[in-house]
Amino acid sequence: MARKQNDDLLIEDELAAAFLNDDDLAVTETTTVAAPADEAWDDTEEEFPGQLAVDVYETEDKLVVKARTAGVNKEELDVSISDGILTVSGTLSSGDETDATNWHIQECYWGEFSRTLALPVSVKEDEVEAVLKDGVLSITFNKVKQEQAKKIQVL
Repeated sequence: MARKQNDDLLIEDELAAAFLNDDDLAVTETTTVAAPADEAWDDTEEEFPGQLAVDVYETEDKLVVKARTAGVNKEELDVSISDGILTVSGTLSSGDETDATNWHIQECYWGEFSRTLALPVSVKEDEVEAVLKDGVLSITFNKVKQEQAKKIQVL
């Protein structure tokens, strides 16, 4: 197969060939792969909010949860904890109230998001700090000190 000007990009026939076995290759080289007309872009709105990606780590005395929330105002964030379950939810607004009727590419997620997770260690739920800085939400908890097991003398 001959490549077009940009060797880094696969042309349609090469892309189709990558997913077919050798028996199908002879037919594929002279055909163009295209989605049938009845399989148009599905623009139905999802009913579920997007899921927020998080990093969770601990230091000797703290548990830290971090999430990228670029583009979210702190007024649009809801952070809560109950019985060791942390919930972070909010709305990501594009700020563009366009009346676009024909999207060509839409890769950015806009809308509601939520994440609920069980914290991996016991924390002092009343000693928490949540800071939104440079598009990163950092939630820091003080850990509950675990007592060392005490030796019980058997009489």
